[in-house]
Amino acid sequence: MQKVLRVVIVVVVAALVMFGGRWYMYVAQGSSPYDEVGIALNGYAPGPLRSWGCHKMQTRFPGQLPPYGCGSADGRDWI
Repeated sequence: MQKVLRVVIVVVVAALVMFGGRWYMYVAQGSSPYDEVGIALNGYAPGPLRSWGCHKMQTRFPGQLPPYGCGSADGRDWI
């Protein structure tokens, strides 16, 4: 039982590192705010992380329309 639990924990941590790293690369260093995978990962992120990511991208891409998930109700303003 302990070995199964260890495998599950390793798989969960590896998934968090892989998907979290990909999300951070999209937010902090992506060449475009319209990357489909990054938008999807940002959509699954918890509220505070998504908000931080949207604000980070807003400073990196001023004057561009926000990607899906970072826009206000009209889709033209950043949240």
